[in-house]
Amino acid sequence: MNVADSEKVAGWYEAKGWKSANKIEEADEIVIVSCSVRESAENRVFGLVNNLTKIKNQKSCLAGRQAKIKSSRQKFKVILTGCMLRYSKRWLEKKLPNVDEFKKIADFSLDSKFLPAGRQGIIRNSNIHALVPIMEGCNNFCTYCVVPYARGREVSRPFAEIVCEVEELASRGYKEITLLGQNVNSYSGGFALLLKKLHEIKGINKISFLTSNPWDLNEEIIEAMSLPKIDRYLHLPVQSGDSEILKKMSRKYTASDYLKLVEKIRKKIPDIKIGTDIIVGFPGETEEQFQNTMDLCKKVNFVKAYVSIYSPREQTAAYKMKEEIPFKEKRNRWKILNDLINNK
Repeated sequence: MNVADSEKVAGWYEAKGWKSANKIEEADEIVIVSCSVRESAENRVFGLVNNLTKIKNQKSCLAGRQAKIKSSRQKFKVILTGCMLRYSKRWLEKKLPNVDEFKKIADFSLDSKFLPAGRQGIIRNSNIHALVPIMEGCNNFCTYCVVPYARGREVSRPFAEIVCEVEELASRGYKEITLLGQNVNSYSGGFALLLKKLHEIKGINKISFLTSNPWDLNEEIIEAMSLPKIDRYLHLPVQSGDSEILKKMSRKYTASDYLKLVEKIRKKIPDIKIGTDIIVGFPGETEEQFQNTMDLCKKVNFVKAYVSIYSPREQTAAYKMKEEIPFKEKRNRWKILNDLINNK
């Protein structure tokens, strides 16, 4: 989603006559599309802003010594957008005093008068594969997750608008698309119907999607997933293999439910490959509960997993849970699980 947002921001600038700089040092404006899902992601933003501040100071000194430099080259504006704007402006200004402007992603939306006919104002990173957001936000409020606070409640794009975009992409030679949403299964226009409709578009050879919550991946969607053009990789976040931890996470399934769903999917689509997200070190997670996650992973045989160390996030329900696990133990569990799945 952040990559798709970045492509939108780039399109906004190009439509207004800007060009992409080859190096950070040559830029007049830097836009940071931030992520807030974990503390480490926010820390990278703080580090980047510090580095940009050094560059800004160097350019100011250089501009002062060289009067011939154009006034536009003396500017070096740092703009922050993305999920970190969930914090108050006062908090952001205090923590990031060297950021010149805080701007919502929605503020980079283009008026149609700026756009060439048939174009959507997006500078895509590939001329073959396109990211296509179909919805924004989330209604689920998993206890560890900040997304509903950072991106708001769930809003789906109109069905016809998505179809039109993909048809336009096909006409420009794009062969592959990835549909994006915090939980594509809950797309209001019917995700199975959307997959079937996009499957009919000539020129599009492969359709992928991210991401699916296990509790509403129904038989109709599984049926649509079996169509030839649909990617045979399914990203299906489990987060934990222990039912008690899943309940504390406010995930709407048990470990047994997840295993039954995987079995049903593989029965319909034998060549499917499954990846996942897993959080280790959730508050109160015992060694036995971690072992339950290990056991589930062995049964499913994931092809890859994005394993994360639990990171407390303000605003979330889990932030108030006190059963903190030492970081050394969380790191150890991360390594064990990552080695099991990703270092086969």
